Amino acid sequence: MALKGKGFMIWKVRDCEGGSPSLIKNAAKSANLTHVLIKIADGVNSYNIVNNVDQAAPVIQTLQANNIKVWGWHYIYGSDPAGEAAIAIKRVKNLNLNGYIIDAESQFEVSGMSTRASTFMTKLRNGLPDTPVALSSFRFPTLHSGFPWKTFLNKCDYNMPQVYWQAAHNPEAQLKRCVQEFNNLEPKLPVMPTGPVYKYGDWQPTAQDMVEFLNAAQTLKLTSANFFTWDYRSTLSTLWDTIAAYPWVDADSALKVPALYITALNSGKATQAASLYRSDAVHITANQTVQGTLPILDWYKTFLTTTLPNARFALTKSEGTAKSMHFSWTCTSSAGKVDDGYDTIGMLNGKIVYHHSQYKITPA
Repeated sequence: MALKGKGFMIWKVRDCEGGSPSLIKNAAKSANLTHVLIKIADGVNSYNIVNNVDQAAPVIQTLQANNIKVWGWHYIYGSDPAGEAAIAIKRVKNLNLNGYIIDAESQFEVSGMSTRASTFMTKLRNGLPDTPVALSSFRFPTLHSGFPWKTFLNKCDYNMPQVYWQAAHNPEAQLKRCVQEFNNLEPKLPVMPTGPVYKYGDWQPTAQDMVEFLNAAQTLKLTSANFFTWDYRSTLSTLWDTIAAYPWVDADSALKVPALYITALNSGKATQAASLYRSDAVHITANQTVQGTLPILDWYKTFLTTTLPNARFALTKSEGTAKSMHFSWTCTSSAGKVDDGYDTIGMLNGKIVYHHSQYKITPA
């Protein structure tokens, strides 16, 4: 079964919450993560073994005990495909993982590596016939024609491309291109992309990037989105907080959106409110109409800091269907109060595509 919702990759367990299983579990639950992806092997060797202690095992057990799925990821080189398959099989079985991820990159762009990839995949699937398997590799296959895509994907269940928009800030465009290129490949597998949470030289992604990436994933009807890597949580805490606050909403949960909207307003975070919208959404008020991620984000920044600063919102009524809803709300703030807030929202694939908001502020 495909992963659903938000997930984070862990590279080195010891660099995530000090390696504490309970702290990792608490952070995952507070961020509403549905899954965590932990590095379990590198080449022919087990990974996250420190002083002969398997640091991954207790984390996996603790997360799974709290209904968080855990998949293991494995960087392979192709120098010993049989040995790499053997360690993968051993780790997946011993750790009782929910799924397995192949991280195959530049080493497989060399001539003749398709045969080694085939050996690896055959032995892997013989040993793990029922385990969900995903490929984690380059985001644009047209730029890596020498990579044995078909050899890997033919024996995988999912495609987990690394959509890392280094040196840029256009995650929506890059994710759309990634999905389109893989849709043109055979076999066409469900895409569960991974975005970047790390620094690269002077570049690092922004909180706005995180919202745009997640919104794009939902607009494209992808079941999940992941981020690499949890290890940067302490140094890029704003990105973690933005992802944690992002409400992953599928079409079946659309009726919860008015309540999620009020919660987002009470957080005081414009990014959390803007995350409820599709990237092409329209927001209409008496004073202006804005469309798109950036204009909507800017509107909420002004609304929450200038129009109604230090505000507390309350939902008073909600009705409608998963496609169209009406709701009423009130608000008190240092600038005044609202007693008659009344909004209409149109939904598409679990996100707001149309929003008409009307209200009158009574000065304090």
